This record gives sequence, structure tokens and C-alpha cells, in this order.
Amino acid sequence: MTGSTMWSSFSWLELLMELFVPVLARSRGAAPELGDALLDEYLRFTAARLRPNSVTAQAFDLKVFFTVVGKRPLAVGTADVLAFIEAQRQPRRGGNVVRLSDGEQGLAASTIKRRLATVTSLFDYLIARGVCERQPVPRSITPRTRSLRGAPLVRAPKRLPRILAPGEAVALTNALRTQRDLAMVTLMLRAGLRRCEVLGVRFTDIQPGDQRVFICAGKGGHERIVPVDPLFFTHLHAYLSLERPRDGDGERVFVVLKGPNRGRPLTAAGLDEVLAGARRRAGLAHATCHELRHTCFTRLREAGMSLEAIQAQAGHANLDTTRLYLHLSNDWLADQYRDAMTVLADIYDNNGAVS
Repeated sequence: MTGSTMWSSFSWLELLMELFVPVLARSRGAAPELGDALLDEYLRFTAARLRPNSVTAQAFDLKVFFTVVGKRPLAVGTADVLAFIEAQRQPRRGGNVVRLSDGEQGLAASTIKRRLATVTSLFDYLIARGVCERQPVPRSITPRTRSLRGAPLVRAPKRLPRILAPGEAVALTNALRTQRDLAMVTLMLRAGLRRCEVLGVRFTDIQPGDQRVFICAGKGGHERIVPVDPLFFTHLHAYLSLERPRDGDGERVFVVLKGPNRGRPLTAAGLDEVLAGARRRAGLAHATCHELRHTCFTRLREAGMSLEAIQAQAGHANLDTTRLYLHLSNDWLADQYRDAMTVLADIYDNNGAVS
């Protein structure tokens, strides 16, 4: 074998070892796998710390990143991360799709930031394991003047979530076809439960005497007990008496009513389909599960419920998250402004000049 042939063989071997296209696979009851020992080890580690949906989301983010980069973890450098950001900003579907919210053609900045956060977490883990020497994801772009803060890699605008107007909420509930659907929407619209929390409600979680529901599958695995509007128990009683299959799942409250999956626990896709149908019949442009939750807490704040109470009802770990509803509650801000201007009326004359 000549020297050039040996060099060619070595180059191809090196290239094959570096190239990597992950394949996301998941067996029942096990953590997702991507086909690389370090990535699969990281996913098993996160599966012991995070909820299943979060682990699945991280696995998908890593699949996207390593599919674009095409390298195994230890071969990834900062240039690869920056190239990934640029690729994610490229137009989708040939540039024929534009988001109405910001006019951009690439992925939303919030999506890119989440994927970078997942990649950062992966390499933090590999550094702690001692198999990686440096973090390839830069924290920011360092400015020339070191006394200034660096600019973020991806700047994502903070937008207020959409909520339903009172008339839209009435139209949505009127468009629902079953007592089961009315009970589920009531939990989100009047008690602020998340989609996964609604689907996870068990018979043992319902406390009709106290008109409360025990949440055992909250975000982050946190448990809480929340009060629920009496209307929910009215719809629940009608659903259990008239609609729920007798041979349905013995633990979960909300199950599929028709079709081949009749009696099995309702899935997230099934609940989304219920809302999509109600939106069409009501003629609404938006009304997602999370928008119902935001609507609930906004109305509670407008009615005078304290932020601490809303935080407990929502299951927020941080009060800063709950402060969002101060901005969504128009009456609160308007009242605060009018009170302040009443005080300032004695300082300013009618022409706006300081007296």
C-alpha cells in the first residue's frame, strides 16, 4: 500500500468517525436515545431529573442540533454553534412561509434560544463528567468594552401571551359538544390548570366536598391542591353519568368517548383536537389550552386576587412568573395610573406646568 493510499484510508476513517446523524428512538418506559454513547448517557441523566415531556423536548432539540452540525459531541466547536444559529435563521419551506407576528421566515428566536439552552446544558454535563474541556456555546458576544454586558447570541422579544375576551370565552364554551369537553375547559378557563394537569386528573384527585382538585402531575413534579369552580363538578357529574364508557380506564377521569381508542385515557393531541373543533365552530382565530390558562389568571387578577394567591393557584415556582398577569390585567394598570395622576393633579396646573 502506497503512502497516498494509507493517507486516503486514514482520512476516510477519521471522517466517518466524525460524521454523525442522530436517530431519535424511544422504547416504552426508557429514556430517549440518539445513537451516541455520550448523548444517550446525558438523556438518561436528565430523565432522572425532568418530567417526561421535558426529556422528550431536549432529545428533539439535540437531534436537530447534531443533524445540522453533523459531528459527534466532542468534535463540536464554537464555530459549529454559530453556524447552527445561522442555519436556524434561514427561511423555512423555500421562503414561502412568513410569521405574521414578526415577519421573519426562519425559526422563532425563542425556539432557537431553547435549543441553545439544551445544547449548553449538554456540554455543562460533559464538562462536569470530565470528558469535555470547554463549553462550545458562548454565553454572549463579548463587547469591546469589558465593563459592558455582552450581547445575547439570540435576542428574543418578550411578548405578552394572548388571552380570550369574555365574549370569545362564551363562544368557545357554547361550541363544545360534550359534558366531558365542558368539564376539561372549565378546569383550564376557571381554575387555570395546564393541559397535562387536566389529562392527568384521577378519580382519587377529585374532592367534591371541598370543591377542590389535587394536582399530582404538575410542572416539575410539584404537587398542589387548587379550588375549582362548582360548574366543573356539574359538568363532571353529567359526563360520568351520561357519557363516560363503563369499561373505560379505571384511574384517569377523562377518556376517549368514541372510536377504536374508546375508554382509553385522552391524549394531548386529543384535547387539542377538541379545542380546534370548538374554535372552528365558534369562529375564533385562537384559543389554545395555555391561552385558556392565561385568561383565567388575568381575570382573577382583574377581580382583585392577590399575586401570591394566583401563584399558588398556578403552581408557579417563582413569583416573577406570576407578575406577568399585572401587565395582562388592563384594569389594574389603569387604576394605578389614575390614582397616581390624581395625586399629581395638585402639582401640575391645567396647562401641564409645575406649580
